[in-house]
Amino acid sequence: MYRNRSAEEPVRIFRVTDCLAMASWYARIGFELIGEHCFEPGFPLYAFLRRGNVHLHLSEHTGDAPYHPVAYFYVDDVDTIAIEFGVEYKTSPGLAKIQLTDPDGNRIRINTVHPVD
Repeated sequence: MYRNRSAEEPVRIFRVTDCLAMASWYARIGFELIGEHCFEPGFPLYAFLRRGNVHLHLSEHTGDAPYHPVAYFYVDDVDTIAIEFGVEYKTSPGLAKIQLTDPDGNRIRINTVHPVD
């Protein structure tokens, strides 16, 4: 199991049907798979992902997380992610944002904060 994070940092858990397939989907946003855990062969998988200082866990365990939750985080460049997924971002003063929904229905809102003139 990985232990490379702060002791006081909340981490979102997304319920998924296939951790490794979803880890590949999240790689398109810039997350990397940094670890995985399975109690024994044939049991559900649990995966640890990281993008910079942002951590995300994926779980195949039925009781770990509700279906279709939402996570919200900031990136330096939302444009790159919007292009990767072929979506347009919405803007408001000082903010550009997109919302993505992964194949299992988990929602992720991604924002870039721009200086307001």
